[in-house]
Amino acid sequence: MPQSPSPFHADPLVWGQGPTVFEAFLEPTCPFSVRAFNKLDDLLQQAGSDKLTIKIRMQSQPWHLFSGIIVRCILAASTLEGGRETAKKVMAAVGAHREEFEFVSHCAGPNMDATPNDIIARLETYSGVALARAFAVPELQAVIKWHCKYSRQNGIHVSPTFMVDGLIAPAISSGDSVEDWIGKIFG
Repeated sequence: MPQSPSPFHADPLVWGQGPTVFEAFLEPTCPFSVRAFNKLDDLLQQAGSDKLTIKIRMQSQPWHLFSGIIVRCILAASTLEGGRETAKKVMAAVGAHREEFEFVSHCAGPNMDATPNDIIARLETYSGVALARAFAVPELQAVIKWHCKYSRQNGIHVSPTFMVDGLIAPAISSGDSVEDWIGKIFG
């Protein structure tokens, strides 16, 4: 008897279980978002997972021309084995090889000849995660739209933007140290 397919599930990009909620709205190819993303593990470790919950929100931006494709790849990864950790692995691969997914001055360079399939294959190579099948699941669109709507409803327009307990925190910058973040989050 054939098995029915398992129900679609995208693992939320959430780490920690503390009462204070830190949300990072990130565009994966933005250098400032990459800098912020690379601090999140240290932030959770230093603040304590019993005191802080970190939520990554995808903030696709049209001037990063492959943004929509890469955001979809990351969210597709969250539907695979490992869930959020697999998504984090894909996001880290984008950050580590940012130029492979970006355009010169947002409008030129070798990526002008890249297709969406080229980008997916490149990201599979760098991350070691098979993404193509998950990328093609139609139900993924609802997850992408949720991230987009959530950003808009909260007045988020650019990345990185940070929220603490539901309020935008304009004093927090990707250039701050983790210690500065902790002081601004809990201060």
